[in-house]
Amino acid sequence: MATKVLSAERIMLNAKVADKTEAIRLAGELLVKAGHVTADYVDKMLEREEIVTTYIGSGVAIPHGTNESKEAIRSTGISVVQIPDGVDFGEGNTAYLLIGIAAVGDEHLELLSNIAVICSDEANVNRVVQAKTAEEIIALFEEGM
Repeated sequence: MATKVLSAERIMLNAKVADKTEAIRLAGELLVKAGHVTADYVDKMLEREEIVTTYIGSGVAIPHGTNESKEAIRSTGISVVQIPDGVDFGEGNTAYLLIGIAAVGDEHLELLSNIAVICSDEANVNRVVQAKTAEEIIALFEEGM
């Protein structure tokens, strides 16, 4: 499953962003370019962030769409945006890693649990944040999924 879900085209290394809105847009645009979602999904990701933060701790945020965004999803996939300098996610939280998610049906539950397991280990998060190549990141996720 992981090989189909994540590929080099869906990973952005060393992103520099002004704020979390720009960071979430990058994560969403990678999903749009890969054909997983329509452009409308990116707006739903930003809407979701206004409702409740997608910051999960350990320097990781998992932006995803609202429940109403289902029709904007074409296939299940994730994107990874690495932000070495970090981006403020509010309430004193800084995200160094954004994992954009789009999932068909209930597939997001499995994706989220796999991502949570990977990201619950701060050493894994640091390895992803410090990875120099997309391949290193893919290997970490395949290991965890």
